[in-house]
Amino acid sequence: MELHLLNRSSKTDSSFSVTHNSYPHFLKVWHYHPEYELVFLEKSTGTRFIGDSIQKFKPGEVILLGKNLPHMWLNDDIYFMKEKDKSAEAIAVHFKEDFLGGDFYQSPEFAHIGKLLKRASRGIRFPISKRQNIHEEFMSLFVKDPFLKVMSLLRLLNKLAKQRNYELLSSAGYLNAMENQGNERLDKVYAYVFDNFKKEVSANEVSDLIGMNPSAFSRFFKRTNRKPFSQYLNEIRVGYACKLLLENENTITQVVYESGFNNVSNFNRQFRKIKQMSPSEYIKFHKEGI
Repeated sequence: MELHLLNRSSKTDSSFSVTHNSYPHFLKVWHYHPEYELVFLEKSTGTRFIGDSIQKFKPGEVILLGKNLPHMWLNDDIYFMKEKDKSAEAIAVHFKEDFLGGDFYQSPEFAHIGKLLKRASRGIRFPISKRQNIHEEFMSLFVKDPFLKVMSLLRLLNKLAKQRNYELLSSAGYLNAMENQGNERLDKVYAYVFDNFKKEVSANEVSDLIGMNPSAFSRFFKRTNRKPFSQYLNEIRVGYACKLLLENENTITQVVYESGFNNVSNFNRQFRKIKQMSPSEYIKFHKEGI
């Protein structure tokens, strides 16, 4: 899965952009950009890839992405069928960290928003309840008055910064990997893993891919990612397994092999290690809301 740099800068005289996207399906491109991205999902379902996080998405969720964090919203297969009358809709806001000035978030009044943006380096999902009227707040961003538009964005960021219920998406170790974007060898490794994690992948074949011996590759990968290659691979597989577990047609045994694990016991062990709960507990937690 090749990583692309996209231009998300404002094409108007505004310091940030707000768009209402409505397509048969979302852009099927693994990409990143220097702007922060704030998204409200209005319609459609599928799989959300953010850093090394792989999860199902559904309408009503709010996502805040930090600068240069790779991501992709991949709609379910039904959205790519021409005979199906489906649409994918979202409101997306893109802004640079310094769009209000370099020291803006250092002031006491806005320091909490600065902390929110730091957390966004891993990607944040906010489970919004219906009573919060978050959609109306996103719609207020389309006001024509530029001053009111900025105030609407600050009011929205203020609300999200005060939310106690949120989920950090990609792993902490992934942040260090992001610092190496543009490193041709690492880009090849990440792309290869995303394309092949469902089958057997060895450190030897990956090291051959980038012209390093296995020992040197092991040291190189651990130094740049702060985790062994095997752990990184298992985290990708468990992330994909989480997505499969929430699809009703899959049994846990099917998920084990579809996500790249070769036996149930190893899957259960790695899943608990990464998610701090068993696969069945994960299903119950997300489907019953406990």
